Formats: sequence, C-alpha cells, structure tokens
Amino acid sequence: MTQETGGFAAFNLNPNILEAVKATGYEEPSAIQQQSIPIIMAGKDMIGQAQTGTGKTAAFALPILQCIDPAKREPQALILAPTRELALQVATAFETYAKLMPSVNVVAVYGGAPMGPQLKAIRNGAQIVVATPGRLCDHLRRDEKVLATVNHLVLDEADEMLKLGFMDDLEVIFKALPPTRQTVLFSATLPQSIRAIAERHLRDPEHVKIQTKTQTVTAIEQAHLLVHADQKTSAVLSLLEVEDFDALIMFVRTKQATLDLASALEAKGYKAAALNGDIAQNQRERVIDSLKDGRLDIVVATDVAARGLDVPRITHVFNVDMPYDPESYVHRIGRTGRAGREGRALLLVTPRERRMLQVIERVTGQKVAEVRLPDAQAVLDARIKKLTNSLAPLVADAESTHGDLLDRLTADIGCTPRALAAALLRKATNGQALTLAAIEKERPLVPNSAPRGDRPERSGDRPDRGDRERRAPVPLAEGRARCRTALGARDGIAAKNLLGAILNEGGLAREAIGRIQVRDSFSLVELPEDGLEKLLAKLKDTRVAGKQLKLRRYRED
Repeated sequence: MTQETGGFAAFNLNPNILEAVKATGYEEPSAIQQQSIPIIMAGKDMIGQAQTGTGKTAAFALPILQCIDPAKREPQALILAPTRELALQVATAFETYAKLMPSVNVVAVYGGAPMGPQLKAIRNGAQIVVATPGRLCDHLRRDEKVLATVNHLVLDEADEMLKLGFMDDLEVIFKALPPTRQTVLFSATLPQSIRAIAERHLRDPEHVKIQTKTQTVTAIEQAHLLVHADQKTSAVLSLLEVEDFDALIMFVRTKQATLDLASALEAKGYKAAALNGDIAQNQRERVIDSLKDGRLDIVVATDVAARGLDVPRITHVFNVDMPYDPESYVHRIGRTGRAGREGRALLLVTPRERRMLQVIERVTGQKVAEVRLPDAQAVLDARIKKLTNSLAPLVADAESTHGDLLDRLTADIGCTPRALAAALLRKATNGQALTLAAIEKERPLVPNSAPRGDRPERSGDRPDRGDRERRAPVPLAEGRARCRTALGARDGIAAKNLLGAILNEGGLAREAIGRIQVRDSFSLVELPEDGLEKLLAKLKDTRVAGKQLKLRRYRED
C-alpha cells in the first residue's frame, strides 16, 4: 500500500489519531505530510522547508502524538513557536488530533498570561508543551529541570524566531534539553543563521523541501487598488458593498488604526472588531473565537495577527495599509486560501507606495492586477440586491398577516400604499442612498493610474556605491521617525541584527518597528515618533555585533 493511495492510514498511526484526523475532514496527506511523517516517526532529525498554510502543523503533530507515552505524566515533546498566536494555533491542533486520547495533555506557554497556571500544567503531567521562546526561558529560570524529560523538539517557523531576536533564548533552551532528543526544524527559508543552528544542534538531519513562496500564494486571487491615503476608509466601505465575503481580515499598521477602522465599520452595521497588541490576551482569544463561529465577520488587525490565525471562514484579506516587506505581505494574505480553499486578497496602494508594490511582485514572482473602485451603478445594484434578499422571505404571507394593518395605516395617514411602502423602505434602509447621483457623491477620489510603460525611462547607467549611499530614503509612514546608526554592511550588520537588538533592549512589539535599511557605512531604522527620545535613551548602551548601536534621530535635508 502506498501513501498516495492509502491516505493517513498508510502511516500506521494510532486508530484514535486516525479517527480524529478523519473528523477534521482531511482525507489525503499534503506533500509536506507525506514526506515528513515517516521521517519523524522513525525518530530522525529533520529540516523541513515549507510555507505556512501547507499543512506542516499536522506534519509534526501526528507523528509526535504517535510517539507519546500517555502513561508517563511528564513533558515529552516541546514545540517552539515565534508568537503566541501561532503557539495557540499549534496547541489547538494537538488537542484536536488528541481528542480521543484522554490521557494526553497539551499546554500552551506564552507571554501575556499568568505564569503560575502554565508551570502547574507542566508539573501536573502535560506531555506536550507548545511555547514561545521568551516565556519558556522565564519558566526555566524558575525551574531549570522543567525540560529534562523532553525527547522531541520542534522549531516551527525558525526563521521568524531569529528575526524576532530569539537566538539567545534558543541557545538557553537547547542547553536545558536532553542531548539525546530528536530535533525537527521547520522554516520557510534557510538562511545561514538557520543552517548554523542545524549544524550545532541536529544530528544528520533529513532534508524535506516542498515548495517556494510563490507557490504558496498562487491559489489566492490578488489585486491592488490605487487610493489616496486619507480616503482609505471610504474605499474600504465601497469595496465591502460589492465583495461577496464570508469572513474578512483587514491589516493596518498601527493599533490606533485598528480601533478607528473597526469603529467606522461598526457604525455602518458590520460585525467588526479590532485585534492588536494592546488588547488583553483573553479578549484577543474571544475575538478569534467570535470570527470562527460567525458572531464577527470582520477583524481589523495589526501584523500581530498575521501569523497563527487560522479561521476557515476567512475568504478575503484587505491590506488597508501596505506591509513593510514582501514576506509580511505573503503571511498576511496567507490567512485566506488555506489548505486549498479559494481566497481573495486586496491591497490598497497610495501613489507613493507604487514602488513597494513592484517589490512585492518581484519577490513573489506574481503580478498583482489593478482593479478599480466599484462604480455607482455597481454599488447601487449591490444595495438593491441586499435589500431584495432581506425582503423576499417576508413577502409570502405578509398580505395575510399585515394586509389589514396596511389598509388602516393608509387610511389614517391619508396616503397611497405605494407612498407608505416607500416610507417603510426609507426606514428599513436607514436613509441609505439608493440613487446613482447620491452614491456618486459618496465615492472617494482615485489617483491617476499611469501605465508602467508610460513612466519615465531610467538612465542606462547604474549608480555607483557613492550614489547608492546618498540616495534618498523612502518616504516615512505617518507616526514614525527615522533614526541612523553608523553601523552598516561593512561592519557585518544585517537588518535582522538591528531588529533583534531593538526588540530585546527596547521592549517594543515587532509591528512598532518600521523599515530597516542597511547601507554600506550606516543604517536607517524607522521607530515610533511617540516616546522616541525615551526609547533612544533606553537603547543607549545596546551593542550589535560587538559594537555600540548609537542610534540618533536622522535629520533629512
């Protein structure tokens, strides 16, 4: 029997695991599952290169559950994830696959929640620990033996962990684990830093590579829309009128923007909520649960939700604000089109962000087609269709139940049935415009969209290094300040080094740090304008690659 024809049964998994997998609706293993499950079940170390949304969680969860001894009430498997959202998603997946294995317990360990219950759950015999590196290190400081019985380690999205500055924490965790453990590493990319970890901590690992980033997003219909920055909310409201969506996530850059846009959507009658780093963890979990069960239809989020948010209902992603880099774009739109489902992603682009759109297209290898705002006729048709759908079920017995009332009201008011029906329609639509002229006044202005072929030709000569050093920085996003350090590429500095140092020493969330540009002899970093001087003072003694960071506000000429 082959894996291709035998489905998950070909792996000889515990019948209880197979029954749980069947209940989720999965019938055939994905490519990453086909290749990874036998390797992990055989106890070998492995490096898996796969994107989010390819089924990699089941690729390590199923074989690890197969290897767990339910009779041993002690941690046996540790899964490390870069964010609490992803940690919660992975823990939920383990609980789903282990629901017919009552003696197997899972605990999620992450920041933003009390440490006591987490440590108690570990000590009470949770066999599977899903953790973020920072919080797990906090537990190790309280109990250095907490990982002494772990014999399976999985690093999920290892490249993201390093970008977030967790290298030192990972080394602490590696030292606390038994040297005989099995180690499995999953990463979307395999830069030198990941390869170095593999060389130090994995034993003759098997390599599994599934697909490239461009293949991850090919199933998602992508489009962009040119819009002025101050008219994004109007553009979003216009798009929502004509887009046929089930559930939708919108990404913006700032926490305040999540609140403002969610409030604007609620005022228009949409079931919407904000999701950002300032919202308490239990409330964030309630928001996601509400999106899953239909109590909410729209979530407005910062990039804190870009990873680990897996809601099958999400049919659309709106990038209301341009992401800071192409990788963030891929992760954002990966919230839809999951596991082979169809999805649609729309990107709002201001005139000054056209260059970033070109970068996204180049990195993903895909053209992001331009679309226009729906015209007045399309909006009118959509509104009338919505009204028709709401009234159609009520018409069948309306005359028998309310016919006499209609006669009395027309007599009391002294109007025709047509006039009364029109008045009731006005009330039912809350005065919403239902004429072309009125809708035309609501529509935001759209920037001119010159074809790329009409743009000025570039000079045939490429600038030399000096010109590149002096080239103008990209425009700043609102609410950010650009800072400069004398450390650059010639000092062996990469953007991830600066990011990790600032995250660790500055106490900032990842989304608070904007674009990082590393030049030959210096680097530029975008930081929040609010509280900048206090932050720079906090980073005063920070060192990167053995040298002082010495960040200063960058004064542009």
